[in-house]
Amino acid sequence: MPLSSHRRLAVSTTLIAALAAGVVPATSAFAAPLSPAAAAAPAVPAPDMEGVTAALDSAMANGAPGAMARFTGPDGVESRTAGVRDRTSGAPMDIHARFRIGSVSKTFSTVVLLQLVEEGRLELDAPVNRYLPGLLPDDRITVRHLLTHRSGLADYTDAMFADTVPGFEAVRNRVFSYRELVDLSLSEPRTTEPGVAYKYSNANFVVVGMLIEKLTGRPVSDAYERRIFKPLKLRRTSYVHPDTRIKGLHVRGYLHPDAAGDPLVDSTEQTVSWAQSAGAVISSPADLNAFTSALMRGRLLSPAMLEEMTTVTPTDTTNTRFYGLGLRRYDLSCGTQVFGHTGTVQGFYTYAFSTRDGRRSLSAVANTSNHGAANTALGGTLEAAFCGKKPTVAPSSRAASSPAARDFSSLPAERDLPERH
Repeated sequence: MPLSSHRRLAVSTTLIAALAAGVVPATSAFAAPLSPAAAAAPAVPAPDMEGVTAALDSAMANGAPGAMARFTGPDGVESRTAGVRDRTSGAPMDIHARFRIGSVSKTFSTVVLLQLVEEGRLELDAPVNRYLPGLLPDDRITVRHLLTHRSGLADYTDAMFADTVPGFEAVRNRVFSYRELVDLSLSEPRTTEPGVAYKYSNANFVVVGMLIEKLTGRPVSDAYERRIFKPLKLRRTSYVHPDTRIKGLHVRGYLHPDAAGDPLVDSTEQTVSWAQSAGAVISSPADLNAFTSALMRGRLLSPAMLEEMTTVTPTDTTNTRFYGLGLRRYDLSCGTQVFGHTGTVQGFYTYAFSTRDGRRSLSAVANTSNHGAANTALGGTLEAAFCGKKPTVAPSSRAASSPAARDFSSLPAERDLPERH
């Protein structure tokens, strides 16, 4: 008999004897009694897919030609689509289609940089200028300041897209160097002293891209591919720059002009060179679910580094929205905390979030931008998916209920780019 068979027989005999004696071996994890805390843990609410559909419909009512969402949880996958992915052909929204994820790219960039920290190739609290000598005018700006949006570097996109469509058309086919984008930021006054306050800026993650390329000696696309896309088998995810196309089945994006009533602008084809490591990744709902879930389950970072990434500070006064290292945390009305990122790139709004244990995840997209009401409406998918159906509350008691007062979907969406509407 093979040695492995002897071992299996020995283990089985021991277990049977123990069970016969009414004793379960301490090493049998499945037989361990539930702790009081675990026994008292509330049941995870089933996703309210009718509420998800209502949020998608609301995004369309607020200017999006189409929208879709995909939820994964203990009971499997649920997805919903609404409207069209292509206004010209009338093709319906397709849950398998790819799209530009905008600033969700920042979380991908952060994972790569934190892996380099784990490898001892840089330190979170070291000055950026140690690795990119002379790049920034202040040696106090650290790597951590970039990842938490506390560097004080101005967001060059404020001026770039002050006039939405003309600004976009001026950069649609342009190819920038990282240094050009940093120089655009440095031409503006700094927003805060380093480390003092949160101030969202795409410039931070342009510098993150520079750090990745300096430390690896390879394009950032190579780091994404080797460290995230291939290990997680994200076959519909890619970093596309400076090519303007989205290959394969994809969603077309539509930009709202500044003047109300003007026709939408098809913004699908563009280099996204104005963002690069801050926003040029293309993905799909299933791949985004897989990414955020894998990240929270510890498949990409060590427990210590994931703890660093998920240590957050408030971004506003609502006590519901926070930022860690390249990662947002939203506190929903039911008490559930979700981690991930929002994304805005011309023609697309995206949400990609997961619970801290990685067991539940949601990705949602609407194919428009520069219309904040659509973005806010799309954010309603988070409450519906993670909190389930809300109990009916009488109007008189609703105002006094703190969960209702903190309902995340009632808050205006955070802005990753300037918004006109």
